[in-house]
Amino acid sequence: MKNTIKVERAKKNWTQADLAKHIGISRQGLNSIETGKFIPSTVLALRMAKAFNTTVEVLFQLDDIEA
Repeated sequence: MKNTIKVERAKKNWTQADLAKHIGISRQGLNSIETGKFIPSTVLALRMAKAFNTTVEVLFQLDDIEA
């Protein structure tokens, strides 16, 4: 699964620690999501989308293999 979290964070000038604190997870957990090692729960994905004032579909996209 691809994601645009790093790009969206850069737009807001947020560090991983800033976003992690905002959505209630550790910085390490956020790093795992950004690098594709962990897929977030629906609730967590919705929290991220809300933090960026966007949709889950903007933040996460299925790879061609997954689709």
